[in-house]
Amino acid sequence: MPNLPTLGVRRLGKQFTLHTQGGARIPVLDEISFDVDHGECLVLDGPSGAGKSTLLRCLYANYLPTQGEIWVREAGSPGRIDIVLATPQQIVELRRTTISYVSQFLRVIPRVSALDIVAEPAQRLGCAAAEARDKAAALLARLNLPERLWQLPPATFSGGEQQRVNIARGFIAERPLMLLDEPTASLDAINRNMVVSLIREACARGAAIVGIFHDAEVRDAVATRRLPVQPGIAAALAA
Repeated sequence: MPNLPTLGVRRLGKQFTLHTQGGARIPVLDEISFDVDHGECLVLDGPSGAGKSTLLRCLYANYLPTQGEIWVREAGSPGRIDIVLATPQQIVELRRTTISYVSQFLRVIPRVSALDIVAEPAQRLGCAAAEARDKAAALLARLNLPERLWQLPPATFSGGEQQRVNIARGFIAERPLMLLDEPTASLDAINRNMVVSLIREACARGAAIVGIFHDAEVRDAVATRRLPVQPGIAAALAA
C-alpha cells in the first residue's frame, strides 16, 4: 500500500441553506482539493470571508460538507477514514486520538480549573492523571500563564489568558493532525513567538498542521506550504 498523506481533501464543497429566506443556498467552498502530510504546516491564505474557518470546521466535522471527501489517517493504523461519511462514534474517536482543533475561543467549563482543562486530552489518551497535570503545567508555564491562575476556572480570565489555556489544551496530546484557527490573534508578541515554537516542534515530531493565522509574521514563520482560498459571495457566513 502506498504511503498515504495524513489528510487528503477531494472536491470539497460547502453551501449554507437559509431556511428563513425561503431555502436560499449560499455557496462558500467549491471544489477544494489538497493533501497534507506529516511534518507539513499548510497555511490557508485569503481575506476575511473567503471560507477559511468554514473549511477548518469541515475538516473537524463540525460542518457537514455539501460535496466531496475528507480522508484522515487514523492514529496507530495504516488505514484511513472519510470523515464526511463517518459515524458519530468514529468522529468522537478521531477527535480523541487523531485530530486536535484550536479554535479562536475557549469553551469554558464551569468550576474546572485551567490545569485540569489542559490535562484532560492527555488523560483521555491513557496518560496518568499526575503525569498529565505535569505536562499541562509545563505548557502553561511556557505560555506564560501565571501559576496563581492554574487552579482557577478560566471563566474570568482575559481573552489572551483564555486563549493560552486553549492552545495548551490543543497541543498537549500530540495528535497527528492539528487544525489551528487563528490561535495567536489575541496574544502579545512574546506568546505569539512561543506558539510559533510549539508549531515548529509539532511539525518536527511529525504532525500535519492546517492553520489560519491573522499575523503575517506568524504565517511566514510556520508555513511550509500555502493554500489560496478564494472569497465567495457569502462573506458573512464564511468568515
